[in-house]
Amino acid sequence: MTPNSPHWSGASPTCRIEWHPSRWLLAALILLSALAASALPASGLPAPLAWMLVPVVLACGLASARRHWRMPSGMVAIDAQRRVLVDGVAVAQPRLHWRGPLAVLSWRDVRGRTRHRTWWPDTLPPARRRELRLAADNLIPARATPQMAP
Repeated sequence: MTPNSPHWSGASPTCRIEWHPSRWLLAALILLSALAASALPASGLPAPLAWMLVPVVLACGLASARRHWRMPSGMVAIDAQRRVLVDGVAVAQPRLHWRGPLAVLSWRDVRGRTRHRTWWPDTLPPARRRELRLAADNLIPARATPQMAP
């Protein structure tokens, strides 16, 4: 083996993917807030009520965007024993869902609540997306071949 060649082992390597808030999602939340607020006066609501709700809708939408942007960055890792660790803590019932270029990891925390991390295309480049997809394939045990009745 040459000094520059990678060391290969029998176990699958650890996959580490950083998660941080998406600028695309932030922009979408702000845009949707503005569109929702501008749609109120054109809705069937009485005009005084619609105009009173405009600042409420804007405030709620911008608070959601602010909450998203202030979420702390973290690390998701899949180790050789096929455990998923979020910020160094092993999680229960991990599931990775793909929606086109979006990757959504959901799991149960120690209190039984569902948590998730979503990677948008601006936060997960294609090479890292492929690495996550390959590592996640190892999470699901291979199906046993069906037994035929005697």
